[in-house]
Amino acid sequence: MSAAFYPMVWPFGETFFHEAVGRASDGRLMVDFIAEHLKLPYLSAYLDSLGSSLRHGRNFGVNFRHGANFATGGATILRPNKTLFESGVSPFYLDIQIAHFDQFKARTTSLYNHAKSAFQRRKLPRPEDFSKALYILDIGQNDISAGLSKKEEERQAYIPELVNKLSAAVQHLYEQGARAFWIHNTGPFGCLPVSILYAPNPQGTLDKCGCLKYSNGVAMEFNKQLKEAVVKLRADLPEAALTYVDIYAAKYALISDAKKQGFVEPPEKCCGKRVNGVDVQCGQKANVNGTEVHAASCKNPSSYISWDGVHYTEAANHWFAKRIIMGLVSDNSIPMAQACHKAHHV
Repeated sequence: MSAAFYPMVWPFGETFFHEAVGRASDGRLMVDFIAEHLKLPYLSAYLDSLGSSLRHGRNFGVNFRHGANFATGGATILRPNKTLFESGVSPFYLDIQIAHFDQFKARTTSLYNHAKSAFQRRKLPRPEDFSKALYILDIGQNDISAGLSKKEEERQAYIPELVNKLSAAVQHLYEQGARAFWIHNTGPFGCLPVSILYAPNPQGTLDKCGCLKYSNGVAMEFNKQLKEAVVKLRADLPEAALTYVDIYAAKYALISDAKKQGFVEPPEKCCGKRVNGVDVQCGQKANVNGTEVHAASCKNPSSYISWDGVHYTEAANHWFAKRIIMGLVSDNSIPMAQACHKAHHV
């Protein structure tokens, strides 16, 4: 999103990169910690044309030899019916991301095969890499958010539609040679500060951790159906290794035990503020009753779970990533380093 539309602004990236590098956090995301664990460079965004693997011993410039990122902030499984400027929802929904992958695979393979030297090939994936890669899918929360206002009978049809579209994407990638899949479910949407703080009448609708029961209930129903779909995909795609990762469990565990883990209690957020009923987004300025208000970050982001009310801090992402990488929240308890290995021995 930062490459295609408006770049991120300070204080995004302040903790680790020390500049805004397109990540909706003060530092690294879960996928960054995953890359570090696998001893890989940080992934370049598919649409980035300038240096994205910045600083800290990484090669400057876009390098797709070790993978690529097609995900965007605000993305949905289903095609959005409003523009980015109307709704804030990414135009790069799942089908577009899959189309980008198909183009990436075709173009890099062609470039690699026609390259005249090893120097020209060094930042391109080898054609055989696509069947050896780990494909991580993490999407659905924005669809769930959009569907919260739907009536019960509408939602009964809506969630299966989301899951079926996601399953179809996995099947397509399989047909393109993908074999190892790491499929995240969705997090506890009802625990986000943006959900809790701005709920019309939260009293009586919160659970013991202060999260919205209804919103989390919808997320859990999506997760239940997604897990069932993964089981079916295992039967339908015999050469694939599919790992279902319970992101919901990881995030809820931290939120429910925030204080003991060294974090301030939710639903506090580090960056962004609400002044006299006016929301000033993280890093932005606004005129409130004739006074300019700047939404800066907090003094110690590492003590917060939420960065900006929607996205998580680097510290929280690190906490989640450690449990994900170790296989503590995957349905087959496989550590991430073994996920690809298993696929090649199915």
